Amino acid sequence: MKIEKEKYEEVASKVIKAFKVRNIDGYYFQNVEEAKKFIYQDLLKKDSSITYGGSMTFMNDFKLYDELKNNNDFNFIDRSDDKYTEEEIKALTINSDYFFMSSNAITLDGQLVNIDGRGNRLCYLIYGPKQVIILAGINKVEENLEEAMNRVKNLASVKNAKRLNKTTPCVTYDKCVDCLKDDCICSSVLITRRSHFKNRIKVILVGEELGY
Repeated sequence: MKIEKEKYEEVASKVIKAFKVRNIDGYYFQNVEEAKKFIYQDLLKKDSSITYGGSMTFMNDFKLYDELKNNNDFNFIDRSDDKYTEEEIKALTINSDYFFMSSNAITLDGQLVNIDGRGNRLCYLIYGPKQVIILAGINKVEENLEEAMNRVKNLASVKNAKRLNKTTPCVTYDKCVDCLKDDCICSSVLITRRSHFKNRIKVILVGEELGY
């Protein structure tokens, strides 16, 4: 869905209105700086536990990984730290106060569409952490589920497969061919049509093109 810059706020308003019906909190900011100010001042509580799912928006665009890791006001759980076993990371994440991630796509009527390999991002979106904070550029918004699925399969998955040096066919053909290779990163697709827990999922939309 190609969105003209002057229509960013209008599109975000429609999505946020749709979120409300689905028990999801939505917020819109013109840029990353405004969004980060809101996160630190209005969302995060001191001494809370914070962790994250694989997200270039979280890591690179918001640069929250480095900031939170070095902020003594929070208990940052770094899943890449070798001091934790995988079982410890699971336990810490499912019981965390905040889980940061992005969404591969968002429909205009407020549904979240995500695709994953092991499902270690999707499972925490569904259940566990007290709050899930989704960071997303306006470029993630698509007209409907069909376009959202096209985005997650043929854009997000392909770029992520290349980033992770996978050997799946999509890396060669620049599109999904519905392979069943062992190292594919698209084993599971999750469509979140509503949050079972009201106000648990918070989506922060930014009027910039962020991530993929």
